[in-house]
Amino acid sequence: MGRLAETNDGPRFPFQFVGMAALDLRTAAVPETLTKLAYRTMQQGKSLIGLAHKEATSRLMGLLAPEGVPRTEPLPDGVLNSLRQSMDRLTEQDWREAEQGLYPTSLLFDAPWLDWATRYPLLWLDLPQTWLRRQERNVRDLPSTVNSEAYPDYYLQNFHHQTDGYLSDHSAALYDLGVEILFNGTADPMRRRILRPLRRGLEAFATRPASALRVLDVAAATGRTLRQLRGALPQAQLVGLDLSSAYLRQANRWLSQLPGELPQLVQGNAEAMPFADGCFQAVTCVFLFHELPAEARQNVINEAFRLLEPGGVVVLADSVQLQDSPEFKVVMDNFRSIFHEPYYRDYLSDSIETRLSRAGFAAIAAESHFMTRIWSARKPA
Repeated sequence: MGRLAETNDGPRFPFQFVGMAALDLRTAAVPETLTKLAYRTMQQGKSLIGLAHKEATSRLMGLLAPEGVPRTEPLPDGVLNSLRQSMDRLTEQDWREAEQGLYPTSLLFDAPWLDWATRYPLLWLDLPQTWLRRQERNVRDLPSTVNSEAYPDYYLQNFHHQTDGYLSDHSAALYDLGVEILFNGTADPMRRRILRPLRRGLEAFATRPASALRVLDVAAATGRTLRQLRGALPQAQLVGLDLSSAYLRQANRWLSQLPGELPQLVQGNAEAMPFADGCFQAVTCVFLFHELPAEARQNVINEAFRLLEPGGVVVLADSVQLQDSPEFKVVMDNFRSIFHEPYYRDYLSDSIETRLSRAGFAAIAAESHFMTRIWSARKPA
């Protein structure tokens, strides 16, 4: 378990002879530079694809369904440049933390390109239904086969106006690609910001074998966060919980492609999780809280506290908020106008730090990276 705390901040080539070291450093720098260039080029390409898709679809909507075009505010001077700089800092940190050994560099390039390419036409075919729902303000357009009694009422909605909400295989098949486009290719780099505070928190259990550590990912969806966790913690026992059986089926398909032990996937409500007290050393939760009512947010945090062993760590990631990123207020307001996010306005001013403290957590810390806010806290030993 001690390897969780290891980094590669020291010299990479501790050779005895200076001449030999210089030679090896020069030759090693070439592939490293090429890998970094490939990563930055890939990220720029994903950003351009995301921007081009959004521009094309918004123009088409203006022509074919103008009544459904959302009202948005123009970005103030300087905001676009701030966004670009913030995105650049995110990708630079993502590369640097991989280089330090926090997670393998291969994780930076982990994306099902061929699969996404085959699914991309389905996004376009889905647009007319999305526009119609937006036009009619129909946010309860769900499959007739859904057993509404099996889900909390707040969950039974077309979040983002997406077809079937979170309750069909069709929705699950398009989700990752849609999120990738929404964030201009930065979804995984933002998810990976949980890994440093997570590994730092797990140092409390450094005397245990890595295989004895249990990490729970709440609202695992299609398993993208679990893939990041597996890369950073290859021997840990991973468990993913989600309310949607369709999304868990998709997660199982993605995750079964990975070497090593398959994460355990469990269907359940994050407000009342089906696990024993103190059975995890870490709990993560990514991109969930902005889609929960305030009371449900507190319930999820309370559950995370219950499930953690004393000394365990919780790491949360979600949208930036008004208090920490006021310069992006118009961006947040436009996001709420474009997508159906019924609890987003309340979330923007909600103090997650207060909620963590109320649940009993200590050592609460928070930081922002591009459009994502990261919180970490410890259950007192």
